Amino acid sequence: MMKTRLYIFVFVAAMGLSAGIAGAQEPLDGVADGPRVMTLLDCMEYAISNSTKIRIQQAAIGDAQIDRRDAALALFTPQINAQTYAYYNFGRSIDPQTNTYFNTTSFHNNYGVSAGYDLFDGFKAVNNYKISKTGMLIAESQEKQVEADICLAVMEAYYNVVYYKRLCDVYEEQVAVAEQALAKAHRQEELGQKGRADVIQMEADLADRQYDLTNTFNMYQDQKMTLSDLMFWPMDEELVIDTSMPVWQIEPVATESVVDFALEHNPGIQIASWQELNAKRELSTAKWSLLPTLGLYAGWSTSYYTYQGSQTATFRDQFKNNGGEYVELSLSIPIWNRLSKHSAISRKRHALDKATAELDQKRRDVESEVRRAIQDRDGAATAYQQAQRKAEVQAEAYTLNLKKLEQGLISPLEFQTANNNFLKAQADEMNSLFKYLIKQAVVRYYNGVEYVNQ
Repeated sequence: MMKTRLYIFVFVAAMGLSAGIAGAQEPLDGVADGPRVMTLLDCMEYAISNSTKIRIQQAAIGDAQIDRRDAALALFTPQINAQTYAYYNFGRSIDPQTNTYFNTTSFHNNYGVSAGYDLFDGFKAVNNYKISKTGMLIAESQEKQVEADICLAVMEAYYNVVYYKRLCDVYEEQVAVAEQALAKAHRQEELGQKGRADVIQMEADLADRQYDLTNTFNMYQDQKMTLSDLMFWPMDEELVIDTSMPVWQIEPVATESVVDFALEHNPGIQIASWQELNAKRELSTAKWSLLPTLGLYAGWSTSYYTYQGSQTATFRDQFKNNGGEYVELSLSIPIWNRLSKHSAISRKRHALDKATAELDQKRRDVESEVRRAIQDRDGAATAYQQAQRKAEVQAEAYTLNLKKLEQGLISPLEFQTANNNFLKAQADEMNSLFKYLIKQAVVRYYNGVEYVNQ
């Protein structure tokens, strides 16, 4: 199960929000000649192409290809062997011409070629070939699943970096505004228009903004490092990402349609289904192993020998004259093997029960994930629309309070309270937008659109 939780405590000024939502996936101004600006799609593709998890899975696919090749060769081709040996014999030996014992030193050399094919082995070779083909499909689906996990993790990290980068920009602006306001307050204090308490309050507000900027910049650096690690980005190169956001849009979907599609095409369910199928085939193979096996074998051999002190034919003549062939039909009937085959059948039956239960659990998990993702996405959409309205009202209140502060109608403490309410409204708006974007991507994925194609 892929977790889609995103821990973002967001905060952005009204000036940056409307500009940030427009023009998705465009390079930042002023960096055309600098490092490459990575979009979300670029980051996901880079992570997939450099991830060690993908490399590990590709090695597993290579093993599955070898297993399929070996199973095909075992099913369609015989075993062929060639052998030779040579030895000296000292002492008593049998004369091949007279078939009597005599004492002498002799040299023996033998050559042979044999081939064998199992005519019936309880369909073991057939089932192994089918299992290997399914194993190839499992390995490929596991690679897709790993890719999806990587893309989702990169997406969450990417949005975190975007948030903290924009947040740093906002705090820099607020620090600059607070510094100007404090300088103005000092002049007003000199003219007797403000009291010392108001100036101290504004100094405290500036210190808060400077602290928030430092803390936010540290979080930005941390999230940027997290994204770099997920992407396997070179440590000696700067990672620059596009901080613009996709355009807000609602995509209504039919819940049951997405659920049905996911239950049929989700890689996790496909893997569990193929594993259950292989468990059935392994159980069938174990049952058929109780029957006799039938094999066909054929071969050819020849030999050469010499005896000390005797005259023997040449190597060429013996190689030709001593040659012989054979054909063998072998039937093997299992009678008593200490119940090992019956134990194997019981284990394979238990493995099938386990695979069936895992498939049922996976179906339930995926269906629950899809329904929860759609519900969360719709909830985030509603929350975002409400947060937009709240942000608009708080922006208007902030503007009015700013004018009152300039006219001396409210205290800096009262303005700080109004400012915090405004910033919280913007935080809620951006938080809902980020949640919606991620939940929407998850729903699209379950509906058959890969993350890199969104």
